[in-house]
Amino acid sequence: MILKHHLVLTLCAVYGILLKGSSGQHPLVQNQTVTEGRTAIMTCRVEYNDQTSLQWSNPTQQTLFFGNKKALRDNRIELVRASWSELTISISEITLADEGMYTCSLFTMPVKTAKAYLTVLGVPEKPEIDGLTKPALEGDEITLTCMTHGSKPAANLRWFRNEKEIKGAKEVNASGKTFTVTSSLQLLVDRDDDGAAYTCKVDHVSLLQTPQQTTEVLEVHYAPRALITQSLTFPQEGQYLKLECVSKGNPSPDPVLWTKDGGELPDLERMIVQGRELTFSALNKTDNGTYRCVASNHLGTSSAEYILYVYDPNAMGQRGPDHALIGGVVAVVVFVTLCLIIFLGRYLARHKGTYLTNEAKGADDAPDADTAIINAEGNTHAEGKKEYFI
Repeated sequence: MILKHHLVLTLCAVYGILLKGSSGQHPLVQNQTVTEGRTAIMTCRVEYNDQTSLQWSNPTQQTLFFGNKKALRDNRIELVRASWSELTISISEITLADEGMYTCSLFTMPVKTAKAYLTVLGVPEKPEIDGLTKPALEGDEITLTCMTHGSKPAANLRWFRNEKEIKGAKEVNASGKTFTVTSSLQLLVDRDDDGAAYTCKVDHVSLLQTPQQTTEVLEVHYAPRALITQSLTFPQEGQYLKLECVSKGNPSPDPVLWTKDGGELPDLERMIVQGRELTFSALNKTDNGTYRCVASNHLGTSSAEYILYVYDPNAMGQRGPDHALIGGVVAVVVFVTLCLIIFLGRYLARHKGTYLTNEAKGADDAPDADTAIINAEGNTHAEGKKEYFI
């Protein structure tokens, strides 16, 4: 009886130990995200393992490793660590086909499993820009298109003009497991776009360290615009003068053509044309006239004019008294105006005093102010007549 009771206790203890071990034998895994072309590390761990084997299987339920023994002939799959508590494998050169649910199995009774999803990021290709005509003409309407293939999830495309971001129209199309992303940019070409750099940049979770982008420089042809600048504001006889024809165009409008009063320039040694510049070594009254420069290319022609008047240095010196005379006249006008204001002010003040005095004289017998004034005026007349007859 005692032996039977002892045997029962022993069996209960063993069953409790087995039950405790079995309840703690759960494989633990984690989902993984790997960029296409890189290596995935798949780890399966278990606690309280009583020397039960672990196994990794791929999404098609093919066994990859059973313990430390390789089951699938794939040179990309290697064993990293194998023990009773851990089974870790690596898959190199990951492709989109490797994506899916991987299973770690613990061969207890019953078999216990844990599933880890392997997400593979599709790397977008370097973007390509289409629609750029070289050269473009000022006033043209063009559409720039940027495209990238192979992204997963869909990439984002951003446009920049000389490093300043501008907005384009985005379109996404699925192609199997990956996406093709397109962004369009419509431009009304201006001469200011000549030499502008348009950049299309790809934003994607797989490109955090190495962003992909493409840059194209826009070349614009446009007709020239001419403008004449001068080195002197008031040119005088004997001075040096330089006129420059500033003409910007693409293609370059060199050389420019200088004319005077609608005809050719006089053949003078002191008048020299060098490229866009017309210089006078010593100005003379005979240089007076209208000078024109003409710039042209295959897109158009532009001209600018400059009227040259050469001042006499002596006459320029005599202009001083004119300014003094004008200043004197202004001073006299101001003085007269002030005097008129003072006189008018005094007149108004005196007139107001007379009004108050007359009102006081007639106020004794008058019922109101108007009657007082009338009475005062009447008294004045009466007193005047009285003095006249005496």
